[in-house]
Amino acid sequence: MLWSRNSSAQTIGVTEPSLDIPLIDEDSRPLADRLRPARLEEFVGQEHLLAPGKPLRSMVEGGSLHSMVLWGPPGTGKTTLAGLVSRSCDARFIALSAVMAGVKDIRAAVEEAREIRRLENRGTVLFLDEVHRFNKAQQDAFLPYVEDGTLVFVGATTENPSFELNKALLSRARIYVLKRLSDTELLALLRRALNDGERGLGGAGLEVAAEQMEMIAAAADGDGRRALGFLELAAELAQESDGKLRIPGEILADVIGGARRRFDKRGEDFYDQISALHKSVRGSNPDAALYWLCRMLDGGCDPVYVARRVVRMASEDIGNADPRALGLTLNAWDTFIRLGSPEGELAIAQAVAYLACAPKSNAVYRAYNAAMEDVRKKGSLEVPMHLRNAPTKLMKGMGYGRGYRYAHDEEGGFASGESYFPEDMAPATYDHPVPRGLEIRIGEKLERLRRLDREARGQSGKESPASPED
Repeated sequence: MLWSRNSSAQTIGVTEPSLDIPLIDEDSRPLADRLRPARLEEFVGQEHLLAPGKPLRSMVEGGSLHSMVLWGPPGTGKTTLAGLVSRSCDARFIALSAVMAGVKDIRAAVEEAREIRRLENRGTVLFLDEVHRFNKAQQDAFLPYVEDGTLVFVGATTENPSFELNKALLSRARIYVLKRLSDTELLALLRRALNDGERGLGGAGLEVAAEQMEMIAAAADGDGRRALGFLELAAELAQESDGKLRIPGEILADVIGGARRRFDKRGEDFYDQISALHKSVRGSNPDAALYWLCRMLDGGCDPVYVARRVVRMASEDIGNADPRALGLTLNAWDTFIRLGSPEGELAIAQAVAYLACAPKSNAVYRAYNAAMEDVRKKGSLEVPMHLRNAPTKLMKGMGYGRGYRYAHDEEGGFASGESYFPEDMAPATYDHPVPRGLEIRIGEKLERLRRLDREARGQSGKESPASPED
């Protein structure tokens, strides 16, 4: 559903409170709230959406509004942007937080929207902050009203909408991805705060050194609200020196000292960073692998979780090309348990660097998946009689184990031509060693043994070749 703005609307600005909260004294509001942009021109960042000719900018300038989801990290301006674009079509703006609101609040918003339409002939934008907190039933509650045009839905989320929102809702909303603010953009935001005498700190006479501004920007890690929060707290602790109000270095260090980089063990960053670590190891790039490892540890990720994933990498991506890799990763895990943090983290780093440099093979991984697929497809086939265990006289009398060839008694320790698959299943070839590392030797041995099997069975054909990925 698209709405067009009223022809009388001349400017793009916030004319109504952006949140349904009681008005409070301007000076008591947090700096980040006071500096919330009132016009699109004041918005910092998101040039890929708001630069001339870009999607959201074109929508705002065209005066039409559609349902959308604003997806991005904290402090990138999702709430502010929702308010700005809604005013572009002269619509009523109702803001709810999914943390506090329920179906009752949705119904109240629907009734208000109907009244606004009846009395003022205006549309209504329902803004749901942290929309990923709504369950399926709650999302379903307002979906019909989005479909019939009663509401235009604008959601804000830090989580991947693909996983958190109903497909029906996603199909009716356009997804806009907001990016973390760069240090340059954060510095611009901080300078505005220092220079703005009406809404910012311009009237306080505060002087902040350039290197201190850079420290604040770095500690904020792409979060504009966080950057302004650091600046505001530091300003409150500023001291007069030589007739100037300055922030002592030790105070600023205390303010930003506990800051961590962006990382949420349940969120998008978690999965993106562990994926980047795994792919860097698979790609044989120890430098990138160590970088992503440090990003995760610096962000507060549990090192034990990382150690578990590193063990998985050894089996999935190195395999028998270097069997030492699995033991080394287990030793790294054990070392961390014994030493704790931060000393034990070095052992994990050692394992990560080794895996990245090791020869790569996913032959066992692919063989396992292929065998498992056959198991699922073919069902519970009987174990051949010659392979069954016969610990009792009765079982021997029933033929259990009869005809089994003990490999150690055969020439070369190999019973050529013997079958180890169910009788109702043709022998399959799952394991295709790659020509890297120890698997070169393994592949040579397997080819020799398979040739002996073919000869013993009177076969002259070759085994099915490995897939091109090998």
